[in-house]
Amino acid sequence: MKTKFFQNLMLLSIVVLVLNSCGTGTKTSQNKSFPFILPKEKPDMPLSKAMERNYTNYSAPKPQDNELFSQFKYTKLEGFNYNNHNGTISRRDPSKVIFENGKYYVWYTYRNTPTPPQGAKKCNDTIPSADWDLSEIWYATSKDGLTWEEQGVAIPRPPKPNVGWRSVSTSDILKWKGKYYLYYQGFNEASGLRGDDCPVAASYADSPDGPWTAVNKVVIPNGEEGAWDQYSIHDPYPLVYKDKIYLYYKSDFNEKNDLIRMQGLAISDNPLGPFKKCDVNPVITSGHETTLFPFKGGIAALVIRDGNEHNTIQFAPDGINFDIAAITELMPNAGGPFIADAFTNTKDGRGITWGISHFTNYTKWEENHSILVRFDCDLSQDLNDPAMKNNHIYHRPEVYFKQGLNATQLKRIKEAN
Repeated sequence: MKTKFFQNLMLLSIVVLVLNSCGTGTKTSQNKSFPFILPKEKPDMPLSKAMERNYTNYSAPKPQDNELFSQFKYTKLEGFNYNNHNGTISRRDPSKVIFENGKYYVWYTYRNTPTPPQGAKKCNDTIPSADWDLSEIWYATSKDGLTWEEQGVAIPRPPKPNVGWRSVSTSDILKWKGKYYLYYQGFNEASGLRGDDCPVAASYADSPDGPWTAVNKVVIPNGEEGAWDQYSIHDPYPLVYKDKIYLYYKSDFNEKNDLIRMQGLAISDNPLGPFKKCDVNPVITSGHETTLFPFKGGIAALVIRDGNEHNTIQFAPDGINFDIAAITELMPNAGGPFIADAFTNTKDGRGITWGISHFTNYTKWEENHSILVRFDCDLSQDLNDPAMKNNHIYHRPEVYFKQGLNATQLKRIKEAN
C-alpha cells in the first residue's frame, strides 16, 4: 500500500510539472484551445510569443490579408538595345516612374563603352572599372509601362573638375512646386579605387524632358570622419512627406573587407538643401538599394539583400522608425516603383502595384552588364490580386542547383569524409 501511495504521489507531481510548464497549473487546464478558424483579431487568451507577434507585428494574421505583403512578378521590357548582350551597353538603377504629359518616364544609369568593366586596376578614360563607371543618366518614356522609347541623355558627365566628371549614376526624380529635380551620385574617380566616394549631386528642369541645369555642387555631403556614412552616400531617393523632402540613402560601412549596408534619411524643405540628416540614422538596418513609398499615414520600404532584416517589407508610421511588416522573396533589385502620390504630400498613401528594376550580370562576368525589367506586385490599398498574395512560390530544381557548393567547400567535405 505504501509503495502504491508513493507511486501515485510521484504521478501527481509529474502532472503538476507538466501543467506548470504550459502556464499556471489548474488555470491552464481550464483554458480553451486555440480556435481552428484563425481569428482576425487577437483573441483574449494566453498566447505564445510567436502568436502574439503574429497579431501585433503585422497588419493581418494571414499574409493573404496583409496589405504590405506581396510576391513579385517580372516581365522583359521592349524597346531597349543591349548590343547582343556583349557587356558594352548597360542600363541599371532606375528612378521612380512618374506619369507626365500622358506617358510614363523613367531615368537610369546608362553605360556605353568599348569593353565590359575591367576592374579598377585595368580601367582608363574609356575602359570602365565597374558596371556604373563612365556612365550618364538617360531616360525613356512609355505609354503602357511595357514598351519603352529611349529618349537619350538627360544628365551627361560634367566637365572636370565638377562633381561627377568621371561618372554620374543611380538617379532618382523629385517633383516639387512645379519643377523637376534629379538627384544622382557623382564620381570623381573610377569606382573601386578608394571607397566609392560619390556624393549626391543634382540638376533641375521645368519639364521632365529637360533641359536640365546642373547645380554643380554636393547636395548631401558624406558624414564627418568616423561617422557611418563618412565614405559613401548612395541611391538618393526623395519623397514628399510632412510638407518636406524626405531623402533616403544607403551607405556602406564597417571593416574594409566586411562591409555592411544600411539606410539613412536626410530632410529638407528645399530641394537643393541644406539637408539635415536624421538624428537616429541609420533608420533601416538592412537593404542594398532604397525603394520606399507613402503608405497610409507613413512610409513603407522594400528591404532587399544585406543585413539581418533582408527580404522584408517594412513600415514606419513617422517615416523614421521602421518595423517589419512582411517577409517575402524575389524582391526587385534597385526597384523604382510607379508611385502616383509620391510628391502629393498625401496623408493616406495608396501604395504601389508596379515599377522598373534591374538584373545585374545578365549573362556572365566577362560580359558584365545590367538590364532593366518590369516588376508587378500588390502593395496597394486599391488592388486585390490574390495571385500576388500567394505565400508559397515554387522554384524549379535547377534554381536550387545553381546555388551549388564551390570548389573550396567540396574539398572541405571530401577531406572531412
